[in-house]
Amino acid sequence: MRRFKTISTIFIATIAAIFICNIVYLFNLYDSIRTTVERDVMSSIADADLDELWIRAESAKGEKRASMEAYSTAGQNHGEISAGIDSTGTMVTQSSVNGTTVSAQSMQIDKNKSFNNLFSQTISRQLHMIIDSYIPVNLAVMDSVVSTRLNNRFIYPDFVTTEIVDSRGQVVQPAENPSDRDADVFTYCFNPSGGLSYRVSLTPLTNHILAEMSGVIVTLFLLMTSFTLAFWYLFHTISRLRTIEEMKDDFVGNMTHELKTPIAIAYSANDALMNYDTGNDPARKEAYLKIANKQLKRLGELVENILAMSMERRKTLQLKPEKIRLDSFIEEIAAAQRMRSDKEIKIIVDVDSDISVNADKSHLSNILNNLVDNAIKYSGEKVTITISANPGGISVADDGIGIPPKSIPYLFNKFYRVPHGNRQDVRGYGIGLYYVKSILDKMGWSVSVRSNGNQGSVFTIKFSPDEK
Repeated sequence: MRRFKTISTIFIATIAAIFICNIVYLFNLYDSIRTTVERDVMSSIADADLDELWIRAESAKGEKRASMEAYSTAGQNHGEISAGIDSTGTMVTQSSVNGTTVSAQSMQIDKNKSFNNLFSQTISRQLHMIIDSYIPVNLAVMDSVVSTRLNNRFIYPDFVTTEIVDSRGQVVQPAENPSDRDADVFTYCFNPSGGLSYRVSLTPLTNHILAEMSGVIVTLFLLMTSFTLAFWYLFHTISRLRTIEEMKDDFVGNMTHELKTPIAIAYSANDALMNYDTGNDPARKEAYLKIANKQLKRLGELVENILAMSMERRKTLQLKPEKIRLDSFIEEIAAAQRMRSDKEIKIIVDVDSDISVNADKSHLSNILNNLVDNAIKYSGEKVTITISANPGGISVADDGIGIPPKSIPYLFNKFYRVPHGNRQDVRGYGIGLYYVKSILDKMGWSVSVRSNGNQGSVFTIKFSPDEK
């Protein structure tokens, strides 16, 4: 048992460790996915910035073509934006009009960063310097374009609002559609020289991240749940088997001791009757017979206890049916029961001739003996029992103390005993009628009971249709 507990503890600790590792893994995975999603959001904002600039440039061509002609797309004769990389690895961009440089900017290229992103940022900032002075940023368009870019990356926020802030976080241009809901906030600088940035607020990304992780979360949860339930079932089964084994060992030891005692006493009483002259001493003879009878009763109770312990195996019981002629079979049982000397017993057998059934002879005998034994136990100083049989079934009727109506629904339950306050002398384990019903169910038969208070009881066994 000690080794079993040690191994069980190790298994439980292992399950707990695996569970903790999975939790840590999920947190790390959450952080990793969040980093990726936040990078996608920033890329979406950067792309949306260029889209918004392009939309404003297209609008300027139609509305202020004369004013903006000098600052149109590179390749025109009036104005251009040029970029290049010098020998030191520095990117130089400049804007010119009619050959005159309007603005210039240089930036050292970091080899660890994407050149494409750096180039896009540089072009974006140069375009902002040119276009923002003529047409202000349209934040409504920016909201729409950011949403579209996010959707292209399979991110679907419920709302997106954009505002422009300065380097101190003060709002320079408020959002077109402000929202007071909880939001994740991202800041993207589009004009470093002016300290201006987009501050984009959108639906918290937690639900999106959890949706991305849903497959892993569900799989890990199912695996852990299945593993835990399987181990719990195994542990429960092993514990139950060990308990049953210990009970069986204790039962065998106790039963061996209990059987020896009544057998030894009954043997001694019988030996005295055989070897001593008790014919001239009726009182001693009667005393010896009572001793033997009492011990045999005790043996019967011990056998009933053994029956109770074996009921757990009834589900796998294999019956051995054979053809039984009921008249002689029932008469033999009645004759054996009439020999009991504890009270006046009258047993009437009323069986139609030539009635036969296919049943397990041993179990059918136990069933009828059980019903007759109960009729004798639960009766007065004398009892009359009638056993009748016809092609439809067998009935056992008595004129005993009867069964209370409230107890009838529970009569065939395991370990149930009818409460009889005035019958403390009757011992039992509440197993007999449960055994009767279990075997009859297995045979395809049924049993019912009818009782009229103190006027006795009638137990009726109905054969299956095939037996009729």
